[in-house]
Amino acid sequence: MGRRGQSVTLSISEQDKAQLEQIAQEQGMMWGDRPNISRLVEAIARRELLIGRNNDWSDVRIRELNQAIRVLHDTGYTQIAETIAHLLLERGELSDPLRRDIVHYLETPLIPWRQEIDRYILQQQPFQLSYRDAADRPWVFTIRYAKITPHEQRQYLDCWCEQTAGNQDIPELAHNWCLRLDRIPEAVIIPIEGEWHPNLDAVEVEINFYRRLAFAYQAKPEDISNEWLANTSEVRRVLRRVTSTFWFFREVFRYGEDCEVIAPSALRDRIWQKVQALTDLYNAPI
Repeated sequence: MGRRGQSVTLSISEQDKAQLEQIAQEQGMMWGDRPNISRLVEAIARRELLIGRNNDWSDVRIRELNQAIRVLHDTGYTQIAETIAHLLLERGELSDPLRRDIVHYLETPLIPWRQEIDRYILQQQPFQLSYRDAADRPWVFTIRYAKITPHEQRQYLDCWCEQTAGNQDIPELAHNWCLRLDRIPEAVIIPIEGEWHPNLDAVEVEINFYRRLAFAYQAKPEDISNEWLANTSEVRRVLRRVTSTFWFFREVFRYGEDCEVIAPSALRDRIWQKVQALTDLYNAPI
């Protein structure tokens, strides 16, 4: 009687054997109720399973996909974020710290109220929530537009609210609030009746960038126009929609003397007040 097949001895570690058995099980190659490595090897030899490299993605691609996980998570598309996370975990080029970070992300469940907010935003459902500010004062907001936005390494709920009392922004932006997610208590979010607002309120701001910053400036999604000022090659004029003067001022002051807010006058006046207060501070005797 002829032999039905040739035996092959594999010299591999127990860990590698376990990995091969897992692959065989995933591919449905079983001997009874046990994974069959021989069938797996046979399928590879017959090119029924194609072997490809799993460590040839560039660092740029890995970084961009990891960033996409955060962006999708922050904007409420958590299922897509988790799909990309699982895809990255299958790759062999991930560093150990990044792999641990992604595993931790997948093992950390969303806070129930965060899932609720994400659902209301996707459904464009107005809702009401309670909030405690930095001074631990309680607030109740009726929200008719919202989006999750990262600001300086923290996540915020940028929202359009019916309430304006206590808002320190200019009158045109008094309905816009920026709420830190970690200050929203649990189980205080309820849906309400009414229309969803189309967006945050915004004002159009004119900014001039000078010297090196004029050449180095990179356009932002909020920019309406971005062009060199007429008759000069050293002044860049930008028109931008601004929804929060607080975050806008934090950006402007980073640019220092290479940036000037031209209009509207209300914003220009506020910047002057801040500059004056800073001047007074440094002119005061130590």
